[in-house]
Amino acid sequence: MFDRADWFELAAKHTPEGKPLIIKARDGGSACWLFLNQNDHSAHALSNWYCLRYGIVTEGPEPPYGQLVDGLRAAGVSHIRLAPTAMEDGFVSALHRRGWLTKREPINVSWRIDTSEMSFDEYWAARPSRLRNTAKRKAKSAKLDFAIGQSIDATNWAHVCEVFENSWKKPDGTPALTYDLFNRAAEARTLRIGLAFHEGQAVAAQLWTIEGGVAIIHLLSYREDAKKLGAGTVLSYQMFKHAIDEERVRLIDFGLGDHAYKREWMEYCVPLYCLTAYHIFSFSGLISIVKMVGRKLSNLRSRA
Repeated sequence: MFDRADWFELAAKHTPEGKPLIIKARDGGSACWLFLNQNDHSAHALSNWYCLRYGIVTEGPEPPYGQLVDGLRAAGVSHIRLAPTAMEDGFVSALHRRGWLTKREPINVSWRIDTSEMSFDEYWAARPSRLRNTAKRKAKSAKLDFAIGQSIDATNWAHVCEVFENSWKKPDGTPALTYDLFNRAAEARTLRIGLAFHEGQAVAAQLWTIEGGVAIIHLLSYREDAKKLGAGTVLSYQMFKHAIDEERVRLIDFGLGDHAYKREWMEYCVPLYCLTAYHIFSFSGLISIVKMVGRKLSNLRSRA
């Protein structure tokens, strides 16, 4: 979902600073696109709070990364910051060949599990006993009701908002961005909205998307005053079971963050990076390098 035009249109709509910059390069049957938000000579990833992976959109066997870098200079860009990204080795090599200094550092991880040819019972049997016992105990004692749907209406969205308003965990970004993102997913039939109820009150909510066999967990939370019910854990059990047995997903992505609870549900994590690059043969690029070095020296002095 993070490579589609409608994703970048959403990011541009809810980006308050700078202006969108789209650079396209084509060579024969291959092409690539770089979607940025430009502010004078600097540009950063055109993205938002919900982006799990920012990348260059490619088509064909040999994307013309060199032409893409030339497009950056033609647009007057001498400093870029892309995050969160995978390695992007081909693009980094093209930057080096054209006089850019790059820095790539790990900033986060994404926890995942491959579920191809796996039943939920097989998945669940492989989870830690502490998690399985907690889910079983809470499911028996809490007496929860569940609803899993694909659409947004005034009622279920009000339940979602109520849970988050009374939760320990607030959604990232703005309410307008949150609603716009998941309403679009509902229109595309990729949304999975899960709710847990206790005595008629919504006590936990989760927002997933499922597309192309990949399930992404975007948001999950529970009411702080219902913590003892374990509704978050039991709702996760229901959502995972639905995704694996009913939708037959091949991969589940638990989003950004190295949280301990994610490790119980997942199997491995993928590192994500911030790529920063400066064009060393331009005045603005050199100024950006000087500022970057100055910040590092200031941080070192403050730690001393």
